[in-house]
Amino acid sequence: MRLACQEHILPGDDILKKWEFAASAGFDGIELRGTDDWRERLDDLKAAREKGVLFSSVCLISDRFIGDFNAGRRREAVEHMKHLLSGIAELGGTGAVTPAAYGLASRRLPPFEVPRAEEEDRRVLLDALEELGEHAESEGTLVLLEPLNRYEDHMLNRVDQAVELCQSVGRPSVKVMGDLFHMNIEEDDIGETIRRADDYIAHVHLADSNRLQPGVGHTDFAGAFGALRDAGFDGYMAMECGIRGDAREVLPEVVRLLRSAM
Repeated sequence: MRLACQEHILPGDDILKKWEFAASAGFDGIELRGTDDWRERLDDLKAAREKGVLFSSVCLISDRFIGDFNAGRRREAVEHMKHLLSGIAELGGTGAVTPAAYGLASRRLPPFEVPRAEEEDRRVLLDALEELGEHAESEGTLVLLEPLNRYEDHMLNRVDQAVELCQSVGRPSVKVMGDLFHMNIEEDDIGETIRRADDYIAHVHLADSNRLQPGVGHTDFAGAFGALRDAGFDGYMAMECGIRGDAREVLPEVVRLLRSAM
């Protein structure tokens, strides 16, 4: 298992300085942010890769999602994800992370209703994942489907739901990204959830129970890592969290804590 950190968490004025710090702190890679300027950044990122920077993955950062209610915005999301998949393949990363959606609707928050039936939600997601899975296969990379907690998304909240969608698509290029923060809210037992998911979990996000850096909440990282080992996981685990304190002091301590838990 390898440790990565999202780029915006790392101190440094550019990606090379961020990597210099990350490597010195004990990280094995950087997770990139898949913002709208992704294609404009690619040449610089490729140059950084040639200089030895290791990129674990890219995480979608957008207001358009593959499960959007609007067909035009769904199409934009799929095309953006294709660019992320192609780019991260060139950079040697595992894949591109996407949720079904973020902040569109929740059955757990007012008005407690959504404007689309569950059957249509499923069809929309399967259509997008089939198209993205085909593209990912052609590029030699992975679509990493992320369940979010019930307050952030109404479609995909638990790991088993994501696994079922992957199985329905039936492509080895469509896998699950497990986020310990969301799992801490939604799963009855994080360890058993990971073990049941088996080899569908291809990437992990790390945050403690309060969405801050590991070690300041009550998440059982050692238990989660043990379950990942049992499941044969050997991929990247990327920090996606807030930081309490000075990142230059906090991050090396977090790496030591995580490696001791591993």
